[in-house]
Amino acid sequence: MNRVVHPIEEESFRRLRARLDTSHFPALTRAVVERVIHSAADPEYATDLVMDEDDLVEAHAALHAGAPVVVDVEMVAAGITRRETVCRLRDAGSGPGLTRSAHAIRLAYEQVGPGALWVIGCAPTALEELLTLDASPALVIGLPVGFVGAAESKEALRASGLPAVSNVSEKGGSAVAAAALNALLYHPISTEEKP
Repeated sequence: MNRVVHPIEEESFRRLRARLDTSHFPALTRAVVERVIHSAADPEYATDLVMDEDDLVEAHAALHAGAPVVVDVEMVAAGITRRETVCRLRDAGSGPGLTRSAHAIRLAYEQVGPGALWVIGCAPTALEELLTLDASPALVIGLPVGFVGAAESKEALRASGLPAVSNVSEKGGSAVAAAALNALLYHPISTEEKP
């Protein structure tokens, strides 16, 4: 089923492209950059985001082949409009040395196993916990926000070598994390990709 794009969204992307030339980005990178910028009305994401096109191609194929999507909070889940997600935050608890967000990541991994797409837009501790697991993710969208641990957790994600979308600064959040995943969901399946 083709997605129907509202005229307001079309006009918004037209204005975005009039202000910022994104034509030099490869296709999926461009889709992610534009959708993240659109979600935050923040063109600085064009130079703040970090990703690899080959990783995005593989993640896009995995996503469209039905790989699970795990989110850290319900706000991220609410922003992902065309796919069911797994969020275990309601089932999680905190304890010494373990935040509720980190526990939720453990619970989600126990549920979905390797090969999922992980979308973290709120808690740096959720991203930190994911990095301790042997999750073998299809992709980690690591865009937690905040002044405590956000930039550091994203730096650790990039250093891990996992396929990822992250950004360098402290900014991020549920809306931009969901937007990055939606960019992959909305992008058409290429005939070159394996289903």
